[in-house]
Amino acid sequence: MSTSFDPGPQSAVLLELMSNYPDASIYPFADFRTEWGPIFYRGRLGGSARMLVIGQDPAQTEGVLRRILVGEAGRRFQGFMAKCGIDTSYIMINTFLYSVYGQTGGDRHSGDAGIAAYRERWIAALLAANRIEAVVALGGLADKAWQHWLQSAAGKAVPAVAYQHVKHPTWPESSSPSKTVQAKNTTQLLSEWNTAIAALRSAIKHPDANRPFVPYGTAFTAADKPDIPAIDLPAGTPGWMRLQDGWASRVGTTPAAKRKTIQITVPNGIIP
Repeated sequence: MSTSFDPGPQSAVLLELMSNYPDASIYPFADFRTEWGPIFYRGRLGGSARMLVIGQDPAQTEGVLRRILVGEAGRRFQGFMAKCGIDTSYIMINTFLYSVYGQTGGDRHSGDAGIAAYRERWIAALLAANRIEAVVALGGLADKAWQHWLQSAAGKAVPAVAYQHVKHPTWPESSSPSKTVQAKNTTQLLSEWNTAIAALRSAIKHPDANRPFVPYGTAFTAADKPDIPAIDLPAGTPGWMRLQDGWASRVGTTPAAKRKTIQITVPNGIIP
């Protein structure tokens, strides 16, 4: 059996970035789960990326797989990229290297110089090594990160690229506990995504596939959430970890216990 996998960074620049990253002196322990380590990226590091995606922060699934946007949010956005004609020619990084702890930690540190400086070294390296044709920011914090980069000396020196700021894939759920409101917000998100995709398709001159644009409806369908490609994940990753969601959850009877515990459950149907 032959299975693709992500070989990791090849360039000296990226190897150095992954070897020397900010710790709890830059990411305060009170606001970030630094104990779970940094989660750097997902996608192509070899120079073939056409789309740069900026997310927000890694969740528990990402903490296990060591790649960003691999849970429900990842599969939803995988569908977004597919509608743009991008199947594998992308590279994703997050606004924050570590998972945010608490409701407002991200907002408190969105402008921190140390956090931005490291992130922008990644952006500079990726733009230099790839022929990026489009940038997409997922959520408000990601948009702030990109705008901060544009105002930097390095950002001002880089030619303009097509850009879209869209709502985060899980915004409908995070915006309200009400299922009725979530359904309404999903419709709004998908309508906005349709508009963004139409603009991006005209900017992306070298898509992976020249398929017709099939707009979203009022809710996500199974076809709108394709699998995470095996080539995006470390060697030996079980297939079900990229094909399904909900197998990792934070558990504990106290906030402290929940912070340090991720429970992994093999989904039904995997074990004969």
